[in-house]
Amino acid sequence: MSRYWSPVVNQLSPYVPGEQPKIDNLVKLNTNENPYGPSPKVIEAINRVTDEGLRLYPDPTASRLRQAVAANHNLQPEQVFIGNGSDEVLAHAFFAFFQQSNPLLFPDITYSFYPVYCGLYNIEYRAVPLAEDYSLRLDDYDTPNGGIIFPNPNAPTGRLLPLSEIETLLIRNTDSVVVVDEAYIDFGGESAARLVNDYPNLLVVQTLSKSRALAGLRIGLAMGQEALIEGLIRVKDSFNSYPIDRLALAAAIASYKDDDYFKKTCQRVIDDRAQVTGELEAMGFQVLPSSANFVFARHPDKDAGTIVAGLRESGVIVRHFKQARIDQFLRITVGTPAQNQSLIEALKSLL
Repeated sequence: MSRYWSPVVNQLSPYVPGEQPKIDNLVKLNTNENPYGPSPKVIEAINRVTDEGLRLYPDPTASRLRQAVAANHNLQPEQVFIGNGSDEVLAHAFFAFFQQSNPLLFPDITYSFYPVYCGLYNIEYRAVPLAEDYSLRLDDYDTPNGGIIFPNPNAPTGRLLPLSEIETLLIRNTDSVVVVDEAYIDFGGESAARLVNDYPNLLVVQTLSKSRALAGLRIGLAMGQEALIEGLIRVKDSFNSYPIDRLALAAAIASYKDDDYFKKTCQRVIDDRAQVTGELEAMGFQVLPSSANFVFARHPDKDAGTIVAGLRESGVIVRHFKQARIDQFLRITVGTPAQNQSLIEALKSLL
């Protein structure tokens, strides 16, 4: 705490990201990074633009990337917003849409950045309890609100809300913005982007960090009707008019041009997830149904904190959230087959 801070800074509870370890040879299954890396075409594209052109500012509108995203989702470029990682896109959305007289609604178990943004922007919110099976119940959101946001699949549970239910939510909720945060949608769900043209209050947020393996370049996007996108652009251009650098733009465009690689690696993760789930269940773990690149699991007889500590001693790190209702769960990223095998062997030794 410093006497030089603005009053709001004293009240903030910042988001705590997953550990990025400095120790070599750890099996890192704690931050949901893609184990297979980006398309080789991405590396080629970065190499091509690594030249004297770096002295120039990048395209402030990311026009070519917006065109690539729009083509991928059968939208228009004017319906796409690009930002510096989906966290920045979400931050702009909170500022642009959720400072309302009624509270923002989101699940009680969800992405822990949401309440952080509410604290930063002084947004009133209400955390809506998930059902006993950790699913989202639509009826609980049928109340006056200043906006609704949730990940789909949810994080850290991995549970997917079907597109038909999202559409039902949009039909019931026409007076505020609904943000569907699709960081993990490519690992087992259908994007709500196809609903954009029908619902003016829908904003779909995605990232290239997970399914496209570009976490190191920080590229996020939003899709919605033009009025919502214009709101985001107004906030961006009042904050940082050049959010995406030239290397990231080249990489992202190349990623969208290599659809075969994208689909192949997503399917590998899906297949590996099924194998990991089966192995965990065979050891007695309860594993929630996951449509993400991770699983959320607990053992009925072993304390989660003890398991985490034991795994680390064996050179494997996973994520443990010390939060009510989920403090006995582990969130385990789906890695390569070799990484997954290291996890299973370490758990068998512990159990």
